[in-house]
Amino acid sequence: MAFSTVLAQRAYLLGDLDQRVGDAAERSRDGVLGGTGVGTGVGPGAGPVLGPDLGTDLGFLDVRGQPIGTIAARLDDGGAVVAAKVVSRSGAPRDLGAAQRSTLAGIEVDGSLHTRTVPGLGTYRVTALDGGGRPVLTALPMDDVQDMIRGLTVVEGVVAAAGLTVVGSVCAVVVRRRLSPLERVAAMAVEVSRTPLGHGEVTGLSRVPEGDTGPGSEAGRIGAALNRLIDHVETSLTERLRGEEEVRQEVRRGEERMRRFLADASHELRTPLASIAGYAELMNRGAGGIEQASAWRRVSAESARMTALVEDLLLLARLDEGRPPGSVEVDLAALVTEAVWEARATGQDHIWRLALPLDSPALVAGDEARLHQLVANLLTNARAHTPAGTTVVATVEATGAFCAIRVRDDGPGIPPTLLPSVFERFTRADASRSRVSPGHGGSGLGLAVAAAITAAHRGRIHVESTPGRTEFTVELPVGRPVPPTGRAPGEHILARRSTGSVAPRARVLGGALPTARAPGDSAPTPPSAKATPAPRADGEAAVLPRR
Repeated sequence: MAFSTVLAQRAYLLGDLDQRVGDAAERSRDGVLGGTGVGTGVGPGAGPVLGPDLGTDLGFLDVRGQPIGTIAARLDDGGAVVAAKVVSRSGAPRDLGAAQRSTLAGIEVDGSLHTRTVPGLGTYRVTALDGGGRPVLTALPMDDVQDMIRGLTVVEGVVAAAGLTVVGSVCAVVVRRRLSPLERVAAMAVEVSRTPLGHGEVTGLSRVPEGDTGPGSEAGRIGAALNRLIDHVETSLTERLRGEEEVRQEVRRGEERMRRFLADASHELRTPLASIAGYAELMNRGAGGIEQASAWRRVSAESARMTALVEDLLLLARLDEGRPPGSVEVDLAALVTEAVWEARATGQDHIWRLALPLDSPALVAGDEARLHQLVANLLTNARAHTPAGTTVVATVEATGAFCAIRVRDDGPGIPPTLLPSVFERFTRADASRSRVSPGHGGSGLGLAVAAAITAAHRGRIHVESTPGRTEFTVELPVGRPVPPTGRAPGEHILARRSTGSVAPRARVLGGALPTARAPGDSAPTPPSAKATPAPRADGEAAVLPRR
């Protein structure tokens, strides 16, 4: 803007100077035509007559009012300067030297304006007009105009610099004030970056003040974003530390379980081995009072017990390796019925019931032997940890994509402190290794094996227990449906494989089926007999023989 002002002022001053030069040239021409050296002819109609000094006459410079520094000159027809004078500071005209006159030569006599530098006098604005047959040159100095333009340029420059300085200072103050929240945000980020985050609990990280997190400015939005980032980092680190602590606790629990496992496994294996070694030693000594048949039975029982424990451990190891189980079509109704019969044979002091509320076959794809072991372990667990007279109900249900096996009893229930770890290995209600008798208690592997078999079949197992009601539920994905065989609706085929031949099949109607005798009931039908279902007073149906 200052540059534009200087240019406009320069154009105005130069235009004014050119106007004054033109006016001065007009006065000089008029002075030549009406002044010294011009005579009057004799007789009527006579005009002005040029005197003998017409070519060099510059007397018009003596007229008052000529500006100081004005140059006037007479030119010949070739444009050369014949005479030239300058109005001095005293007001009297003074002749120009030859060098000064030479700078004025060559001016076109057409009224055009030219700029020439006259030695000793400065820069002039020059023009030439025809003065009655002999051209007249007039020039006015430009130094005043140039000095004014230079002064104006300096003033404009100083004003512009001062204005820019003021504007820059104001902008700097405003920008600094506007950026001060950003500086505080940056300082907060630096402070957070210096906080050790690699170890220990990370809490109480600094935050950007609430006043610097307003949504009305970019700095405020950056501050709010940084606070969210710090919150996320703090939460993530807290979660990480919590996860690491949980991992450490899990490792400690795993180590404790491993130590307990080794101790329990050693004890479980040592007990039957010690019994076998003791009976073998007694038989070798021929000690009296001990029948060999009884001793051999004890050795066989302890051997079977040790074999079962080793097989359970081997099965868990194989399942832990992720080996896929066998995949055949298994009828859960037949499998659970057989398992209930077997459980009843070993638990005559319990009341066993079977419920098969099925509208379609309960068929799954899996390893039949392992699934039988799963159900047997659940029934054995119910028998081993409930008092005599407890009712145990086994139920098979087919619901959509899953088949469910439920084993429910009305015993005292599982202690609440034991429920979270009931499916862990060597978990027992009695933490000690003592047993009332060989038939009571267990190694603590039964439910662990059941959970592992369920997981291997892509199923789910869970337990709900309150005093007077404990229910284990196993959910297994449904397998392929059994092709139609002409059976009546609602009937299911129970069959067991036998060595060398296929066992005969018998029909079992769905319903709650008690298998233990109650006072006044008749003895249950043995598996080898044939019978028809007989309704009971309580609405239940009797078990039909399996084969």
